Amino acid sequence: MDYYYSLLSSLTPTQCIMSFLALLLLIQQFTYWNKKRHLPGPAFVLPFLGNAISLVCNPSKFWEDQAAFARRVGISANYVIGKFIVFIRSSELSHLIFSNVRPDAFLLVGHPFGKKLFGEHNLIYMFGQDHKDLRRRIAPNFTLRALSTYLSLQQIIILEHLKRWEKMCASDKTPTSLRLLVRDMNLETSQTVIVGPYLPQHARDKFKSDYNLFNVGLMKLPIDLPGFAFRNARLAVERLVQTLAVCTRGSKIRMAEGREPSCLIDFWMQEQAKEVAAAQAAGRPPPLHSEDHEIAGHLFDFLFAAQDASTSSLLWSVTLLDSHPHVLTRVREEVSRIWSPESDKLITADQVREMKYTQAVAREVLRYRAPATLVPHIAVQDFPLTESYTIPKGTIVFPSVYESSFQGFSEPDRFDPERFSEERQEGQVYKRNFLVFGAGAHQCVGQRYALNHLVLFIALFATLLDFKRDRTDGCDDITYSPTITPKDGCKVFLSKRCSRYPNLSLE
Repeated sequence: MDYYYSLLSSLTPTQCIMSFLALLLLIQQFTYWNKKRHLPGPAFVLPFLGNAISLVCNPSKFWEDQAAFARRVGISANYVIGKFIVFIRSSELSHLIFSNVRPDAFLLVGHPFGKKLFGEHNLIYMFGQDHKDLRRRIAPNFTLRALSTYLSLQQIIILEHLKRWEKMCASDKTPTSLRLLVRDMNLETSQTVIVGPYLPQHARDKFKSDYNLFNVGLMKLPIDLPGFAFRNARLAVERLVQTLAVCTRGSKIRMAEGREPSCLIDFWMQEQAKEVAAAQAAGRPPPLHSEDHEIAGHLFDFLFAAQDASTSSLLWSVTLLDSHPHVLTRVREEVSRIWSPESDKLITADQVREMKYTQAVAREVLRYRAPATLVPHIAVQDFPLTESYTIPKGTIVFPSVYESSFQGFSEPDRFDPERFSEERQEGQVYKRNFLVFGAGAHQCVGQRYALNHLVLFIALFATLLDFKRDRTDGCDDITYSPTITPKDGCKVFLSKRCSRYPNLSLE
């Protein structure tokens, strides 16, 4: 004992600090190995940071490496900012995660540090009967009647933006990066479809600024201190939700007056007004999930889901149509049989359903380049994933929607819309591998809306504009922003294709 005391006494302060850090490193490394067990993954990780630096600097390579580790057994492990993570490549194991979102298994988080960003009372963090009740109340937002209303709004906004893009390209004769242009178009579309007349122009401008802050913060380290992007993003979300709460109050008043719905919040509040009136007549308290601020939080969920994933899929649709001219030709032929710009009429819901090939192209774009490649969950308890491996409590689990899309399908590395044709029906045969919209209780409620938006964009873009990609080395490589997009932002040359643009209106 005296020997050890003498040894410690002889150490300098620097040696003590270095010894302490070495001990921490050793403890952390053993902890990582204990959780990792036999799973493939990096053998050694940095203390606390783990592989966060490579994740932030080059997320594409980070996740490619994880997929490579997981190729043999379907899962792999890593460590990022104090969190042990498990990457899931196997479709069946991903389904196992999706089907076990419950208090004693997994919690869907949407983002590794999502609760700080989105708040505690968010739709993605709900489960059980409470979650079922809320989804039931959301259902009126996506009826055929509601979707038809949104279709009209969507294509009017898409048309106006296409005209602006073409005019911009005509004036400077240089290729234009579509990423920010598509993002702005989608933000205007989401704002109009979700809260419509309740968001005046000055509020839209501020909304756009705050949403950009949120987008930037999603891709940064979660440092919640003044001046850091993550803090700016969190505060921006709070302001966005406050704005949406004001919109919710305006819709409640308008729907209580018996007016016709003109946007998503109206369809929701129309049904809620009936429930509130029935509760008042029966002397019961107002229904659950009817407070303005809570509804606003769910509206932000819709906005987030409709915005970034849609931006990704629209950009990839342009890239893939350009690189597959035979597909573009068939889309143009189909659309011209069903709708003409000279008609000055909106594309109807029936006409969208008639566009079978364009729908197949949209689905193949989503399969081939799944926008939200990963769906993070947290293990609430130890969970037996396989016979030989149990996921430890607190692990962040990443089912890979992207990797699943390349399993099962015939020649999965080939862009082939025909796989979704009525003849081949690979969409049904390999339905369990098509996880773009998730699975289980948290499957995306707005998937029909998202598909409609992609089909409308493809139909209008291909019909009204001629386009050519400005192809350079690596331009189609995948980059995260935060959903996946072409590395060059999808640079194109645009020109007018139709004799004149259609004159579309709601009247």
